Amino acid sequence: MAPAGPTLNDRQRLNWLRLIRTENVGPASFRGLINRFGSAEAALAVLPELALAGGARRRSRIPSEAEAEQEMETARRFGARFAAIGEPDYPPMLRCMELPPPLIAVKGDAALFQPPAAAIVGARNASAAGTRMARMLAAGLGRAGFVVVSGLARGIDAAAHEASLATGTVAVLAGGLDRPYPPENVALTERIAAEGVLISEMPFGHVPRARDFPRRNRLVAGLGLGLVVVEAAQRSGSLISARLAGEMGRLVFAVPGSPLDPRAAGTNGLIKDGATLVTQAQDVVEALTPLSGAWDGATRFPPMLPIEETEDFASVPPPAEGERAIVLEALGPTPVHCDELLRHTGLHPAQLATVLLELDLAGRLERHAGGAVSLLFPDP
Repeated sequence: MAPAGPTLNDRQRLNWLRLIRTENVGPASFRGLINRFGSAEAALAVLPELALAGGARRRSRIPSEAEAEQEMETARRFGARFAAIGEPDYPPMLRCMELPPPLIAVKGDAALFQPPAAAIVGARNASAAGTRMARMLAAGLGRAGFVVVSGLARGIDAAAHEASLATGTVAVLAGGLDRPYPPENVALTERIAAEGVLISEMPFGHVPRARDFPRRNRLVAGLGLGLVVVEAAQRSGSLISARLAGEMGRLVFAVPGSPLDPRAAGTNGLIKDGATLVTQAQDVVEALTPLSGAWDGATRFPPMLPIEETEDFASVPPPAEGERAIVLEALGPTPVHCDELLRHTGLHPAQLATVLLELDLAGRLERHAGGAVSLLFPDP
């Protein structure tokens, strides 16, 4: 069981939910707002003005307290709860991601977040052999003490979940917890809720759209020490998961397939690019065991709310229009690292952080892996 740790009170949880559900607020801007203003409640009060300063054409829509209370009540009726980063029910592995989701909905046994985990992903239109391989891998990993993580899609994902129900499985949903996708996996979703655990960062009632699946894939990759791709075509979501896993420092594994099968093109390409070739669960177990030896999510990631001030905002005046103009001039569609922006602009880190936060809230900034940013809508 996870140890007792600091938790949000009801008021704080309500405001965290309102803030993360606000237009253009993601993990990066959420963290920036908390760092800058000290609490979600204080951030909500000034957020519209920040977005306008960043060039927003209209005031940001902030969910009302009644709307947030309604979502929390929906979660309670559904048998779920919201876990904030650092709280006992929040997955320890997600906390070592770059910009983890500050708040997730959880339904099921959160104790499954504590043992070491491995993700298994692959094609939705999986072959019979691929489905069988996914089941063998998931069952073998489960017997070796690993929790199996996947994205609840049809094909490889569903096979991995089914084979690991008895030993522990985590399903990450692309939509709200009450909107499992695809429809044919509703029964499987209910079994996972009863025997495993479901998580999502999306609002209750949210039906998943195409752009939501890469967000889900990011969490799937982040929850495991490694990620196994069983079957994947070129330009598939599974390859996105593999790329994200590699960027996070997770081990990437791939099952080889026939060069004549397009469903093996992605996995064979991963092997060419350096992924570990897998033909049995023991291959994954041997590679991950050194990482999972003496694994203890509670002690490796102490129970704390790791949202803390990283810039000295209090002692630095807010940016002036001229300083905002300097940052806009330095930005463009090509990603640039924040350290490079600091050197180029000569601004104080707190001032640069504020300008980037304003642009983010205005929907004009795109954030990339490794702390790089680019301008979504550069001035003509």
